[in-house]
Amino acid sequence: MSEPSTSLPNSSHNNPSTYLTPERVRQVELNRLKAKARQREQDASTVASSVRNANEKRPLSVVPAVSSSPTASLKKPGSEKLQRDNRLGKYFDYDLSKMVNSKGGFLVEDDKEADDDLKAKERGRERQRAMQNLDPRVCTFSVNYSLDETISLDPSRNPKCHDCGSVDIDQLYRKVFRCLVCNKCKNEKVEKYSLLTKTECKEDYLLTDSELRDEEVLPHMLKANPHKSTFANMMLYCRYQVEEFAWKKWGSPEALDTEWERRSAEKKKKKNKKFEQGLQELRKRTREGVWQKRKDAEHKHEFSETTTNEDGVDVQVCRECDFMIEVEEF
Repeated sequence: MSEPSTSLPNSSHNNPSTYLTPERVRQVELNRLKAKARQREQDASTVASSVRNANEKRPLSVVPAVSSSPTASLKKPGSEKLQRDNRLGKYFDYDLSKMVNSKGGFLVEDDKEADDDLKAKERGRERQRAMQNLDPRVCTFSVNYSLDETISLDPSRNPKCHDCGSVDIDQLYRKVFRCLVCNKCKNEKVEKYSLLTKTECKEDYLLTDSELRDEEVLPHMLKANPHKSTFANMMLYCRYQVEEFAWKKWGSPEALDTEWERRSAEKKKKKNKKFEQGLQELRKRTREGVWQKRKDAEHKHEFSETTTNEDGVDVQVCRECDFMIEVEEF
């Protein structure tokens, strides 16, 4: 089989009026090639839309803007942007790319002022703790060495634990609490080297805020608040230092116990007094309410004009309860 020819027959010899010029023949050939290209594109799109994918679905295709489909874009090239109606009032233009879904039915922006304040507070707490770690206090002990000295090759010049004499000093206690204690003694002697919170110092040892803030008297360690990072840093104190200061303030442990019992009794007394006052006010309000109800429930006689009964005595009778009294007119 031979491929059919697409050339036009030359009929210029038979009909001179249908003779085509070279330019006309060239234009006809170009139009024919364009038509064949459009036909091939339509056939390819038809075949692609009929082919099923792995999910037995037809593949999605983008609808061209010049398509006559109802789902095609209604905006035509060169058309002007629609103007907003001013009668709709004010509106806010949000950048949806910078928003997150809060799962609460509305969108919340990431860069809220509240979040910035919380982050600033958290950075402030971290800065306080970093300043304590980077700026250790230097304090000279009776053994003639300070906290900033490095370890010497001479064993007699190195700091030693007060309890066992070990050179394995806990550097955190040494830097913050100015206390020379090894890790072993710190873990074994909990009743001496354990840490107390500020609340425990105030409630158990009856110390004030001004005394606890004085780092020269009672050094403390700053630690992140376990409840929330934006809360104030937790202040921890060494137990033996707190006890020494409390014994010095109150005189002795027995005096501290006496003061604690006195304050507890006074606090309990104030609480009972407040309860009794509230109870008395409640009774007073209840009594006044009952008295007022009884007063309102009392019957007031409204007597009629004076009349004379069968015995010739002047009497007055209540209009509601028929109560009668004798009267004398002068």
